[in-house]
Amino acid sequence: MLYYALVFFIVAIIAAVLGFGGIAAGAAEIAKVLFFIFLVLFVVSLIVGLFRRGGGP
Repeated sequence: MLYYALVFFIVAIIAAVLGFGGIAAGAAEIAKVLFFIFLVLFVVSLIVGLFRRGGGP
């Protein structure tokens, strides 16, 4: 998912450089949403991993 966020971010940068403001804004928004979804899933997986491991050594 982080890969797709990076791809949309690059598309937004290229579109902005070429002057396509609407496409750049749309791609940047998609990249931002995907990044935050990735961040939430990452934190949830860390918390679940801590509870499954038993919480301590």
